[in-house]
This record gives sequence, structure tokens and C-alpha cells, in this order.
Amino acid sequence: MTALTLSTSGAATLRADALVVGVAKAAGSKAGGLVVAPGAEAVDKAFDGKLATVLETLGASGAEGEVTKLPAPSGLKAPVVIAVGLGPVPAKDDAYDAEALRRAAGSAARALKGSKKAGFALPTESAEDAGAVAEGALLGAYAFTAYQGGENKLAPKGAKSGKDAKLPLGEVALLGGKPRDKAFKAAAERAVAVAEEINRARDLINTPPNDLYPESFAAVATAAGKEHGIKVQVLDEKALVKGGFGGLLGVGQGSTHGPRLVKLSYTHPKAEKTLALVGKGITYDSGGISLKPAGHNETMKCDMAGAAAVFAAVVSASRLGLQVNVTGWLALAENMPSGNATRPGDVLRMYSGKTVEVLNTDAEGRLVLADALTRASEEKPDAIVDVATLTGAMVLALGNRTFGVMANDDAFRTSIHEIAEEVGEASWPMPLPADLRKGMDSPTADIANMGERMGGGLVAGLFLQEFVGEGIAWAHLDIAGPAFHEGAPYGYTPKGGTGSAVRTLVRLAERTAAGDLG
Repeated sequence: MTALTLSTSGAATLRADALVVGVAKAAGSKAGGLVVAPGAEAVDKAFDGKLATVLETLGASGAEGEVTKLPAPSGLKAPVVIAVGLGPVPAKDDAYDAEALRRAAGSAARALKGSKKAGFALPTESAEDAGAVAEGALLGAYAFTAYQGGENKLAPKGAKSGKDAKLPLGEVALLGGKPRDKAFKAAAERAVAVAEEINRARDLINTPPNDLYPESFAAVATAAGKEHGIKVQVLDEKALVKGGFGGLLGVGQGSTHGPRLVKLSYTHPKAEKTLALVGKGITYDSGGISLKPAGHNETMKCDMAGAAAVFAAVVSASRLGLQVNVTGWLALAENMPSGNATRPGDVLRMYSGKTVEVLNTDAEGRLVLADALTRASEEKPDAIVDVATLTGAMVLALGNRTFGVMANDDAFRTSIHEIAEEVGEASWPMPLPADLRKGMDSPTADIANMGERMGGGLVAGLFLQEFVGEGIAWAHLDIAGPAFHEGAPYGYTPKGGTGSAVRTLVRLAERTAAGDLG
């Protein structure tokens, strides 16, 4: 993990491999017209006040996330200056948007791969700004290297092996961060805790399914619980059979790796509210007997991203000492086809007692979540939020960068949406139309796991709602789009697992602790 320090050094005197500064598009400028952002005054002075002119000459536009490298002049200790675009200059008296700072810092950190230390002289006029820069830099510096480092004896002579690959940026020195200011110090500490847990979630999502399966995921959660004072309970196959968890057992019975239900309990002695977070943890999804077509299996190690997000959020709450009780439920199973697998047409008796006719074994996430939602409801939390890479329909509706938010309470759905936007996670409120429920009527069981094809993401939400306890506020986050990024990295978003929804869940816990959600 990249280290973070609040440096007391000035930009001109800091000894580092590079200095990162921000540039923005001048107001009303269509082509050219750069403005050097606050925090970079000493760097601009070293360029005789002509940094913006030099960057314009090099073709920089100030566009968000654009990175321009140039050699530093003699007045700076660092040999390289990296100018990163912040987008348009804010209107008078407005600060730079936190998400713009986060993405700029992430872009710069990615560009500094292989460097030992870099000074970030981006705008940090407030503690919130400093936290955004720190979080963006730590997330942008992420790299998944666990399976790199072995020497490839078949590679051509002189070719790079994993051990020769560039490591992530070693240290982020946040300039202008006021290390003696309590608010700045707290913002930095929060950024480190949340970023480290997001990156842990990314590691889990990126881990190959031959190494990450329900039992091994449960072991990771157990170890983290011991480290951070979180109580962990793991229900194995025998306990699930005894408890009647038909959804989890039905999905997992086709695999040699048995299912697990993991309960993570973080409690605070002064807490007045309890949040329950439920995560879909399909460690690999082949589709089961309803096998996925070719081309759709390769990234299905990411189908446990919801459980990873819940796990990271609970650990973050503990590390931050939030005055709220947070219980995480990880519904873990591997969905495989075999002679023991659930067949289309089978009927499962769920933990709630309801029976479900399985029309499609690739609609398995809702089955494991249903059992976990029922079990979470028994403890009467103030609110339940489930997170899942649930439906391709939601990706078709909202694209690859936005998750859908459904809820049984309009005010709660609005709060979740606002929180997500506040922390920089794109989301959109979605309805739960009652007329779509009829499509899941079954002549054989209480409900079928499939309904109408159109509006499939909403149908899945309606299915889940059936298993939420009466009178409990509940929201469902379908993160199928943003959970796993297959394109080129951008901002602080890497290729592969992203850690989507962690920041939303952590901010929800913070707001609940502060009494802001009623």
C-alpha cells in the first residue's frame, strides 16, 4: 500500500521524484487558456510565472485527468513536474469539486508508477479537499501484483518478468496539508483507512477463483475480524443445512467448494442505530446448468464484488471508530454445473420458509441474497442495504459506470443516491413497479426466480424485497456495471476490480452515526 504523509515542506524544497500540480481551463476559454491551480504557486514561480504558458506550448488543455510531464527548473529539488488537468476553473468563490481533485490525484498517481515519492501540490484549502486528494492518490496508485513476480523461463532473453515490473508509487507527500491541524489530520487518516479497505476489496475481486472460493473468503474475513476487533461468525455447509438456508445451499451444491454465510459484527458502546449490509458473494459464476455463453465467463470472478464491498465497509467502520453498529452479511457460494447442481425447474425452500421455483440457475445471486436478507432482518436493524453485481439488465440501463438504487422507502432511496453522488460514486434511483411482480408468479412454488425479461433489473429488486422484514428500511444497490472495469484505467479507477459502493456504504455509516438519517 502506498504511504501517505502530510508534509511540512514547501514544493520548492521537497526532495521527491516528482511534484504534482493542478491546471485548469480558464473560464470562457474554448481553446487554450490555462490557469495554474492553488497549491502550485512555488512551482509556477520556479518557471518565472510561465508554467501555464509552457504547458500550453506542450499542448496541455487542462481537461480533467490529462497528465503532462515536464522537467523541473533549477529552483526545485524534484527533477520532474507533473501537471494534471482539473477541468474548468470554478466560478468565483467556489472551490474545486472534490471528485475532480480525487480523479486528478488518481491520474497523477498512476502516471508515477515506479517512483518512490511524489509531492502533491494540488488545491487543499480545506480538510475535505485534502481528504479528496489523499483518497484519489491512494486509490490511483493501486496495482494488483499478487500473481506477478515469478520468473518466466519461456520468455525471450531480456524480456521483463513480473519481478522487474514497476511497483506502485511508494509515498504520497501531501503538500499544504497542515499536519498539526486536527481536521486535516483526521481527513488524512480517514482517507488512508477507506482507501486501504477499498484496495483490499479490489484485491479480493481480482483474485482468481481457484484461490478465492467461499471457504477462503471466509478465512480472509475471519483474519480481518481478529485484526480490527470485529466479531466474525461463519456458517459452513452443516450449519446452513441445519438452519434451512435453501437459497445458499441450492446455488452452492453444484461445486466442490461449499457455500458459507459470514456474519461480521462491528459494535460501538454508544451506538444508537444499527445498519445491516448484505453482499452477494458468488466467488465464481458459470451460470450453473443455465450455462453462460462463451465470452461471458472470463470475468465472473468479480461476481463477489458486493460481498467485498460489504466486507470493506464493515472494516472501515471499525477502523474509523464510528458510533454506529454495523453488521455485514457475506452470502458466499460458487455457482457451478455438475451432477449435483440445481436444475431449472427445481424448487428451493428458502430460510424464510418461502419456496422458490428456479427457472434459471444463472439468476442465482438473488437466491443467496434472499437467505441473507431474511437472516439480517431477524435482528431488526434500523436499515438494510444489499450490494450485488446482480443483473446485466442494469448495465444495459445505466452503463458501465453507474449503479442502480432501489428501495422500499423513497426517502431512504433518495438519501443513498445523494450520499453516492457526494462521495463521487455515480448512481441513479430506480423504481420497483408493482406490476412487474406478477411475472414471478409460479404455479408450483410461492415465487419464481425469474419474471419479465424487460425491466429485469427491477424484477430482481422486487424479488429481493419479498425477503426483507416488515417495517425495515431497505435499499438494493445493483453494481453490475461499475464493479469491474475492463477498459483502460482512468482517474483513480484501475483495470479490474474497482471497489464500487464501498465509499457510499462508509458515508452512510458515518451519517447514521451522526444522526443525519433520522
